[in-house]
Amino acid sequence: MIDYNTLMSFYGNDIVSFNLFLFITLGLLFSLAIDVIFGELPTRIHPVVIIGSITSFFKNIFIKYKNRMSGFLLTLCTAVTITIILFIIYSISKINVILLFIVFVILLSSTYSINMLLKTAVDVKKDLDESLDKARKSVSYLVSRNTEELSESFIVSAVIESLTENITDSYIAPIFYYTVFAAVILIKPFNNQLFYLLLIPMLYRMSNTLDAMLGYKTDELINIGFFPAKLDDVLNYIPARIAGIYVVISAYLLSLDGKNSYKIMKRDARNCPSPNSGFTMATTAGALNIQLIKKDTYILGDANKSIDRNDITRAVNLSKLTIILFTLTILIILSLIYVII
Repeated sequence: MIDYNTLMSFYGNDIVSFNLFLFITLGLLFSLAIDVIFGELPTRIHPVVIIGSITSFFKNIFIKYKNRMSGFLLTLCTAVTITIILFIIYSISKINVILLFIVFVILLSSTYSINMLLKTAVDVKKDLDESLDKARKSVSYLVSRNTEELSESFIVSAVIESLTENITDSYIAPIFYYTVFAAVILIKPFNNQLFYLLLIPMLYRMSNTLDAMLGYKTDELINIGFFPAKLDDVLNYIPARIAGIYVVISAYLLSLDGKNSYKIMKRDARNCPSPNSGFTMATTAGALNIQLIKKDTYILGDANKSIDRNDITRAVNLSKLTIILFTLTILIILSLIYVII
């Protein structure tokens, strides 16, 4: 069995290169399996929960500074703290390559959330089949709008919006950055490469968490939340557009309206306040030939047909295929890099 030091060796050994390639690809696949089969890690040890606690600690320190630099300092301190914690875990784990792989896979699985993303939408659909009031309560946990008097069509719209908006930050973006860095270390290995391979998607998850906690234009958060919100926008810019294209491709493969999906993406993707969220929401609206509406905020798509609860199932299937196709693409890209290099 290859040991850690051999795995981390640099050039001139095809066996080492192959084992590094296997570590990267199997690490991704096993982490996916953990998330899809088991879902989220226990709350007490979930890295995102820990990131949230670290963020709250630094928020209490920097919130008193009423300028945008406070958000930058909070982000920097949170990132440094996470990096130190992760490096300690990594340093302990690397005493054995099997232990390192297990820890790597578990931590990587925490940077995305496929199971929860899809299951939440399915659960609201089940609640809607039982009663409108139950569905209203369920959807209130997904969106910030008032759901107490939402009609069925607006509940369905809210569920599909939440599901498709989060395709990017719940999976596409962290794996995009994982792949970019994996390509780098396959081409040009360097010291502690596996640590940085894990750190990159973890820092993306940190950015996303900071935005979720602080990125609001309230009197309290408008200054401290400015930098985290803008950083999240920048980091999601490319992944959101990639995700939109994959939704279009998936629409064609599922015999939905792929042509309209692309048309609505071009026309409506920028209708949302966020520069990124519309690319997956608009493509889904076009693929299903429905309108997604958030009152007084945006309208995506054309009402070519009335939206109904079964559109949730169609949107879930569309999201599943989008995730599968993106994953297959990543594996092909990494394989080609390994073969060519």
